[in-house]
Amino acid sequence: MIRIAVDAMGGDFGPAITVPASLAFLAGHDGAHLALVGLLDVLQKQPQFAQLQANPRCQIIAASEVVAMDDSIEIALRRKKNSSMRVAINQVKDGAAQVAVSAGNTGALMAIARYVLKTMDGIDRPAIATQLPNAKGGATTVLDLGANVDCTEDHLLQFAVMGSALVTAISSNPSPSVGLLNIGEEVIKGSEVIKKAGELLRSAANSGDLNFYGNVEGNDIFKGTTDIVVCDGFVGNVALKTSEGLASMIGNFMKVEFSRNILTKIAAIVAYPVLIAFKNRMDHRRYNGAALLGLQGLVFKSHGSADVFAFERALSRAHDAASNRLLERVQERIAHAAPILVATQLEQKLQISKEAVALH
Repeated sequence: MIRIAVDAMGGDFGPAITVPASLAFLAGHDGAHLALVGLLDVLQKQPQFAQLQANPRCQIIAASEVVAMDDSIEIALRRKKNSSMRVAINQVKDGAAQVAVSAGNTGALMAIARYVLKTMDGIDRPAIATQLPNAKGGATTVLDLGANVDCTEDHLLQFAVMGSALVTAISSNPSPSVGLLNIGEEVIKGSEVIKKAGELLRSAANSGDLNFYGNVEGNDIFKGTTDIVVCDGFVGNVALKTSEGLASMIGNFMKVEFSRNILTKIAAIVAYPVLIAFKNRMDHRRYNGAALLGLQGLVFKSHGSADVFAFERALSRAHDAASNRLLERVQERIAHAAPILVATQLEQKLQISKEAVALH
């Protein structure tokens, strides 16, 4: 039995989305259970709440506060200790749920999850990972997607290890390929951090900890050149937002073409099946639900503007991850790669010490 703790108040639309999405999820997952966390007076106003409350596989848990989308990390972490977001994550900490899902403030979710659940040994920073559709008919897993804007080479190595565990868990691929996002495929290209990260990833490949493909470029994400693409959070977030805009662009194009003269309408009708197929393939809602990797507990982040379909997909993705022992697989991968992870961490600490001595 998989039990998911749901932050029912998170996101741009809160219970108006999370309540019907939870109902849809339960209808499609016979063995799953939900713990819906939120403000009772707000939840009770939702038209479908009574159905959800009557479902024997759903528990309603009261919270007294909500983390707003514009709340600072300090407010979310220090002042709102009984928020729906924190109560949901506490369910995972206490072992009452295997995974928590929220569409709320990303920074607050990461901070609370890290504070409550702590990071795994060998991991400095958790990373956000999700899948982006590719031309091969599958999806490319990309991390980090915004949790860490400034990354060292050590962090990129850790992301590669965690991303490999994620893909193995969701696809049964024991050796997913890893690409390092760069401005070119050549080893000599990129910043010093990227060059050093490449060296670490090659060392990890030589020791059997990773299947490192080499450097990849931005278009390789959508080509499906590798199963995983590793990058810093700034670049990853730009790639994510770009992919989300493609489906909208196609939808707008179709509306414009159908509204023009008879010739463009005929051309649009002929192309309609292909455009619809492409639009559906690129629909970011189908891939909603990003894993926060590196924590001692499973947490998934839904897009803040998710609709019912998208939030239900996030719940399904979280359910699949818990069912496939994602947490244990990440721990196993990290344990296997511990020698190289520890070595890089010690080297980084030594470098920091040397710089501190030089300054004095």
